[in-house]
Amino acid sequence: MNDNLKGKVALVTGATSGIGEATARRFASAGAHVALVGRNEDKLNHVIREINESGGEAFGIVADVTSDAERIVVEAVERFRQLDVLVNSAGILTNGTVENTTLESWDEMLDVNLRAVFRLMQRVVPHLQKTTGNIVNVSSVTGLRAFPGVLAYCVSKAGLDQLTRCAALELAAQKIRVNAVNPGVVRTEVHRRSGMDDGSYEQFLERSRETHPLGRVGEASEVAELILFLASPRAAWITGATYSIDGGRAQTCAR
Repeated sequence: MNDNLKGKVALVTGATSGIGEATARRFASAGAHVALVGRNEDKLNHVIREINESGGEAFGIVADVTSDAERIVVEAVERFRQLDVLVNSAGILTNGTVENTTLESWDEMLDVNLRAVFRLMQRVVPHLQKTTGNIVNVSSVTGLRAFPGVLAYCVSKAGLDQLTRCAALELAAQKIRVNAVNPGVVRTEVHRRSGMDDGSYEQFLERSRETHPLGRVGEASEVAELILFLASPRAAWITGATYSIDGGRAQTCAR
């Protein structure tokens, strides 16, 4: 077992699926106590049970990141008595262009993907000051490059990248590090939740193999490894970084 987070406490949002779930499981295997946040209580309990049965220590918080930031942090700290890492992985994706994106869709995307992250970051800072902790935000290749048809998502992730950089500078004097990961297409549920049926999703994955220079989509476990690295003492001199993990996608021109 890699014990580079042994004795640390991590708070992971979006922990019932995809990158958030993979990160929670990986942190637990690295020795961390993990507070998992999700809206689906059944899925949350399933992940927690499997982590605990495998020798980890996990605790669940059923909550909505857009409205329950204060309660999330309070419950995590009450359970584990400290907080060392915040991983903001909760996010949503919907399609839309500059012409047809509704204000309701725009507001929801910015609320979940950016505003909620900001609220949680504000609330964890006093606890991270005590532990010289750090924050890892889950952004996207769309924060670094423009893509058509997902306007509000691109804007929310670009904003998240800038929030990461600004917060890193402001919190550096307190030795709190802030970084982000920028995945390309990863095999998760986020695209299906955006409205894709099984057939459309398979076509999207096939197309993504062509648009990613390494010839395949990513796996959530691969992103979790990078998040673990950034959260660990091995990355002690890294802050304000937005790390591409995208099979080379951010290096390509539109195609």
